[in-house]
Amino acid sequence: MVTDPIADYLTRVRNAQMAGHRVVEIPASNLKKRITEILYEQGYILKYKFEDDNKQGFIKIALKYDPSTKQPAIRSLERISRPGLRQYSKPADFKRVINGLGIAIISTSKGVMTDKQAKAQNVGGEVLCSIS
Repeated sequence: MVTDPIADYLTRVRNAQMAGHRVVEIPASNLKKRITEILYEQGYILKYKFEDDNKQGFIKIALKYDPSTKQPAIRSLERISRPGLRQYSKPADFKRVINGLGIAIISTSKGVMTDKQAKAQNVGGEVLCSIS
């Protein structure tokens, strides 16, 4: 049993990139699906596919690498809010990730979105993770 599924998700992606894998499989949940969609929309992953196995299902993520240097598109994945210490923030207090080049994923009352989208809609929430 995993006590922090988001940290598990981020660790699986981080480990797959360090090992140079092209595809990583992660057990699915609605929150993980939304995080995957955000990563795709922001250009951090190539493709993703949700597969159902009559249980929990899983997400297949095709990782993105630079063609010339073979460096992963995701430089860092960092969990901000943890089960032991939740981090909430107002739109005015969102910290910029790498001076605006990275994104933070926020769980708001209007759904899971990036920090820029949350600021535009003027909603705060729990800062799940930062990606650059």
